[in-house]
Amino acid sequence: MSDRPSAALFTPDGRYLIVRGRLWRAANPDLAESDRKNFVAELMDARRAIKQYRNDSAALAKARRRVHLAKVALGERGPVWWSDGAPDLNRKLVTGTPYATWFATAVAPVPAEHE
Repeated sequence: MSDRPSAALFTPDGRYLIVRGRLWRAANPDLAESDRKNFVAELMDARRAIKQYRNDSAALAKARRRVHLAKVALGERGPVWWSDGAPDLNRKLVTGTPYATWFATAVAPVPAEHE
């Protein structure tokens, strides 16, 4: 798989990253590493452009379009990258999805051992 930070919580199927209880579609794990790196670099450049051009509406719109296209290329937006027919649950609260039971156990505090 990819070099994901250990603190990040992904669903067991790797389709979503969970941030503050919400599902966010993960990048397509089948992308070639060189493609993934290029798309991530473009995404970061576009995000920097958004910050740089926040007072220029035409340049800002162009930068936002670049972000969108990079996210589509990564598989985070647009058509889903999986092929089993499962719906896209992007941006849904995890508690209202089929991942709810798994999530409840994944984030449950570990009981302290008694001495």
